[in-house]
Amino acid sequence: MIIPIIVLLVVLILIAVRQVGNVRFQIWQIMLFGALAVLLTGQISFGDAFRTINLDVILFLFGMFIISQALEESGYLGHLSYNLFKRAKSVDSLVLFVLFGMGIASAILMNDTLAIIGTPVVLLLAKKHRIPAKLLLLALAFAITIGSVMSPIGNPQNLLIAINGGIVNPILTFLRFLFIPTVINLFFAYVILKLFYKGKFHNEALDHTQEPIKDHKLAFLSKISLIMVVLLILLNIVLFFSGIGFSLKLTYIALVAMLPIVLFSQRKIEIFKNIDWHTLIFFAAMFVLMESIWDTGFFQSLINKTGFNTTSVGAILLISIILSQIISNVPLVALYLPMLVPAGASVTELIALAAGSTIAGNLFILGAASNIIIIQNAEKRSNETITFLEFAKIGIPLTTINFLVYFLFL
Repeated sequence: MIIPIIVLLVVLILIAVRQVGNVRFQIWQIMLFGALAVLLTGQISFGDAFRTINLDVILFLFGMFIISQALEESGYLGHLSYNLFKRAKSVDSLVLFVLFGMGIASAILMNDTLAIIGTPVVLLLAKKHRIPAKLLLLALAFAITIGSVMSPIGNPQNLLIAINGGIVNPILTFLRFLFIPTVINLFFAYVILKLFYKGKFHNEALDHTQEPIKDHKLAFLSKISLIMVVLLILLNIVLFFSGIGFSLKLTYIALVAMLPIVLFSQRKIEIFKNIDWHTLIFFAAMFVLMESIWDTGFFQSLINKTGFNTTSVGAILLISIILSQIISNVPLVALYLPMLVPAGASVTELIALAAGSTIAGNLFILGAASNIIIIQNAEKRSNETITFLEFAKIGIPLTTINFLVYFLFL
């Protein structure tokens, strides 16, 4: 029982420091070490380890990475970025565009999708306008975490709550409870970013120039794929909430949408080679490590022994935020829901679980999968990264404010 917990602590420490002596580790390497440690010490069998890897997540990310890579290599992503952000005339307005634009989009397209597509966009914007990439990467991370709170399809944990929580008309219910506090929290994200990066909000007018298309055929194919993603997700919303009992898996959406590129691009091998394989390794390893920790029953027992009402809104928000840093937010929701639903949890309490487990992503890097996608994507495409402490020094005050805002509204 104790070995997986020790391995988890070592993993968290290594992710925080990222360097031992002259050796610098990447996040995926640290998580892979954790998975191998519990495998080789017999804490989880190889068969169970393989079965615990969520292939739906891996294949979804794979499909979206193919589309994102094609968008970037063709030059169409830069072209699209110009059209989306050309109205931003200052650093202030650009950060607000990123926060509210990406935040609202994540409520529809899911946060991980926006993390994949948005990272190369903000890196390009930072380079063109001489803005620190860290500022825009953090704005992207906070935007898609906060924005996804207000939708039952904004992230996987919200979808789990919408499906298993028995919430009537989830889209309207989430919006009714969470739209206003989410908008307020997006604005607070801007205020805190400006406070910590005060000297980087220069007064020079931003000069937007349109990026040329590098490969017109690949741009056309990647544009079709992107449109297919949007249309299929919108179709999924209609199907899922129409009451006909059928919906499309996000995995299928990503894999179907990547087909134009895979079938008709002459550069598909090059695209395959260049996608972010390290992030896929990270998630596979994370599933193995988290399953071994789950099997210990340590955190389930910890929740039961807290000694206070774990079904109150304040407790749900607090427990969700803290434990999501350790076992990730989706396993946390899978753990917490069976405690709330049989106890007759109210809609407010279920919404609190959605809000708490989601804004947990603003506290530390490991609080949300989208943070990992953004950081590893940035490291792959440039020399930019965000350290554990750089994220935490802004994430801690922001998450505190997020907690208070949602608590007051719920």
